[in-house]
Amino acid sequence: MCGIVGYVGAKPALDVVVEGLARLEYRGYDSAGVAVLADGRLTTAKRAGKLVNLRNALEEEPPPAGTTGMGHTRWATHGPPNDRNAHPHTDCTGTVAVIHNGIIENFARLRAELEEAGHKLRSDTDTEAVAHLLEDELKRGGGLPDAMRRVCRRLEGAFTLVAVHTGDTDLVVGARRNSPLVVGLGKGENFLASDVAAFIAHTRDAIELGQDQVVELRPNGVVVTDFAGRPAEVKEYHVDWDVSAAEKGGYDYFMLKEIAEQPRAVADTLLGRIGTDGRLILDEMRMPDQELREVDKVIIVACGTANHAGLIAKYAIEHWAGLPCEVELAHEFRYRDPILNRSTLVIAISQSGETMDTLMAVRHAREQHAKVLGICNVNGSTLPRECDGVLYTHAGPEIAVASTKAFLTQLVAVYLIALYLAQVRGTKWGDEVFAMIQLLAQMPEKVDKVLETMEPVRELARSLAGERCVLFLGRHVGFPVALEGALKLKELAYMHAEGFAAGELKHGPIALIEEGLPVVVVVPPRARDVLHDKIVSNIQEIRARGARTIVIAEEGDTSVEPYADTLIAVPAVPTLLQPLVTTVPLQVFACELATAKGHDVDQPRNLAKSVTVE
Repeated sequence: MCGIVGYVGAKPALDVVVEGLARLEYRGYDSAGVAVLADGRLTTAKRAGKLVNLRNALEEEPPPAGTTGMGHTRWATHGPPNDRNAHPHTDCTGTVAVIHNGIIENFARLRAELEEAGHKLRSDTDTEAVAHLLEDELKRGGGLPDAMRRVCRRLEGAFTLVAVHTGDTDLVVGARRNSPLVVGLGKGENFLASDVAAFIAHTRDAIELGQDQVVELRPNGVVVTDFAGRPAEVKEYHVDWDVSAAEKGGYDYFMLKEIAEQPRAVADTLLGRIGTDGRLILDEMRMPDQELREVDKVIIVACGTANHAGLIAKYAIEHWAGLPCEVELAHEFRYRDPILNRSTLVIAISQSGETMDTLMAVRHAREQHAKVLGICNVNGSTLPRECDGVLYTHAGPEIAVASTKAFLTQLVAVYLIALYLAQVRGTKWGDEVFAMIQLLAQMPEKVDKVLETMEPVRELARSLAGERCVLFLGRHVGFPVALEGALKLKELAYMHAEGFAAGELKHGPIALIEEGLPVVVVVPPRARDVLHDKIVSNIQEIRARGARTIVIAEEGDTSVEPYADTLIAVPAVPTLLQPLVTTVPLQVFACELATAKGHDVDQPRNLAKSVTVE
């Protein structure tokens, strides 16, 4: 959600911080601000709106040059997105500045206490209370790190905090609870950020910060403690992508670049998964085969696009591994008293590894002694650290808010897990698993072939830019694909779009069909004779009522041609793998339609890349 950058070193801090904020714009925000320490003074600047507004303000009134600073892009939770509520926030003395990601749940009580004690708070935010709490704690002595630890022990909720103080101009202090924060390790300089993208131009060496930890950043060292002040163990890691991977590479939008990167991303996620004996190996899962043999139920928890990957996983796990599988929206999971035990395998899916709803579902599952396996794209994020095991996707950085290559690699990951469960449980012979892996290995080429044929889809999207509504239909694994297609159109084009299971059509949704209404239909492979014929009947039904039918079907499926106003052909693949090719046209369709409407497809309104609060 919010972007956080902190720097201490020898470079001009303002340049480093603003550059870092620019690299975090993809996360979504509605205001931005910076704080710089120089000559024993604290200078802040903040503006509502895009980062360019802050840049203009800094050009008009440059702050004193300093080598310690921090910056923030805010996504409003408490108070409207205006200059007053933008971060940083300062105390009464103007010597402490704080930036914050998350929600402090007990801020109203803390604010009332502060105002009663004579503090003057100027914003509507929960964040400002922390600056004044630090002011009081600093009066007690001990310096900013001690003050931060004492304040954090009073806070409830999810938060990342970063603070600076004029009493120590070579120090940046950060704190973390249930919200992402990562340290970048440089030479004679160090960095703090909510995402490694903020400092990847300067260093690729990083430290994972754990739950309830405080970090002290100085030019020549980093100290990490828990909230009680005890030294904490830290794990260093190396980021395996560089700044060029986060650049647009000649594309107008990151989303276009990321759609084009999908063949490579799928191939990278499959890389190294087969042993010399032909068996599937998933060593990073860290879960013994015997434990997996004891599993009698699988529950998948995720939100948004990741939930759609989970819905497809259900078909694969039940078909290949013979295990009952439930799919839950993570934010509903722990509130309905789910039945979990030591024989339950919970699979949590999150691109960022910081989705708060999913993390809370994971914590509930572990409290109930279930085994928890994470699927994640970001090394060093919270989800892999809190799960019993992890399967990393290798999509590389995904900057656009709307997920594309992360979704396809999540599909590959769930296929691998389903096949691995089948392998260890003996529900598939080794040669059957190997044959399916070989088919998966062909998918990058298939996806690339789809991408080569997308110009008619772009033309179609441009022709529909004036429409108010689009419906999507699918059956079997095509139903989650329909849901994903509708979600992409909502996210990017701000249109009413709905995905339906095609079998539900006559149970109500057919009432929505009217003359000229665009309806996208995902047709199962002809190998699924019954389902294929039923959905062809659905196409006939809606076309008879005036719908404009846009049909996605495998190459050579002539049976749908008479009923398709527009036919989008995709390579023929096995049924369970079909989402890898049928999703891609829907991504291109949504992106192009939104562009035709004049929208920013990388940063759609009201959305953030990672939802790090409940």
